[in-house]
Amino acid sequence: MTMVMSDDAFISPAQLLIGLHVHLDLPWTQHPFTFSSFKIKSLEQIETLQSLGLERIRYSPAKSDAQPLALPAEAPAPAHSPGDDAAYAAKRARIERLLAQQQRAAACEREFLSAVRALKAMTQNVFARPEQAREEGLALIKAMADSMLTDADVAINLMKDKIGSEETYHHALNVTLLAMMLAKELKAPPEAIRVMGVGALFHDIGKLELPDSLVRKQDAMSKPERSLFQQHCAYGVDIARKLGLSGEATSIIAQHHEHMDGSGYPKGLQGQAISMLARMVGLVNAYDNLCNPNNLAQALTPHEALSVLYAQQRSRYDATALSTFVRCMGVYPPGTLVVLSNDSMGIVTSVNSSRPLKPTVLVYDPSVPKESAVLVELELEPDVSIARTLKPQQLPQPVYDYLSPRKRQAYYFDAQQAR
Repeated sequence: MTMVMSDDAFISPAQLLIGLHVHLDLPWTQHPFTFSSFKIKSLEQIETLQSLGLERIRYSPAKSDAQPLALPAEAPAPAHSPGDDAAYAAKRARIERLLAQQQRAAACEREFLSAVRALKAMTQNVFARPEQAREEGLALIKAMADSMLTDADVAINLMKDKIGSEETYHHALNVTLLAMMLAKELKAPPEAIRVMGVGALFHDIGKLELPDSLVRKQDAMSKPERSLFQQHCAYGVDIARKLGLSGEATSIIAQHHEHMDGSGYPKGLQGQAISMLARMVGLVNAYDNLCNPNNLAQALTPHEALSVLYAQQRSRYDATALSTFVRCMGVYPPGTLVVLSNDSMGIVTSVNSSRPLKPTVLVYDPSVPKESAVLVELELEPDVSIARTLKPQQLPQPVYDYLSPRKRQAYYFDAQQAR
């Protein structure tokens, strides 16, 4: 159901002029515009609006830069303009593109769920069948790398909240995926990317040796608890050796909490003493932990997490890796709630690593069913940009229910979209 703001008013199509912010109370598929709410910027838009055959059009005085024209004594009949045909043709193409996007998103989610199942089975085999666990892990990384490394670009997609609640596996996949993307952007050799994928996938495997209550603890740890928790790196190295992982992958497990400035653990290594692959995994691991902490009340938005890493914790991370990661994820990573320059609200669902400033945004439009929500590729909308970000609690309830922002972020890559 369309929301009508209290200060909105209705005017005749004959009163339209440039500068009015209008709302089309029509299903999205029944008009030729990208958005159902927008500010008029051209005479062509006015002609198209008048050709819709509407008796009245809603507009927002507070969002407009002009006052409606005086109502003429006799409104002229709407004229057909050649531009109308072009506008509708463009809308049909946009609808076809939206359907293709929705199909790709569904395929991406199926691949993500398959990867989660594979990772879960691998983890359950770590102690009972270590060789099988290693082969399952290597196979998963090979499949991801073979797809990712055949594309010039990588598109990172936000997964929907219905995918389940297996946070442990989501974290491992998030770190693996984002670290492999980062390594690719840094022009790492394919074999190094595969090795890093294995290390990232198993980076927290040592936590299997810790009490689950400690691993999932939400409040601050005591000094003894923190000391025990930090042992997961050493435990992970022991498990990696039993699994027969390579020395490079094992080093990632050992060093993924070390910091460039020596403030990390377990050994307080500095600079070049930390392998480059471990530096990348450590950076991505920190990002995902900021977005997805045990205590969700402490969770940062993806946008905030990047800001913290870059502005407050920069000394901990490799400078090249950090700047490249920020560039790849964009100013508005997947999962970021945004307000667009036309006042539409939405959530960033996909970022292409080669075009990070022009993400895809799922837009709130009450005229469109939630399951068919409009995805707007900002790269194709030169007049629309992101104005600011929001926290989930800042969304009006109908918008929150529609956008359904995840309590925990989960990502997967879309090789088809990146082509």
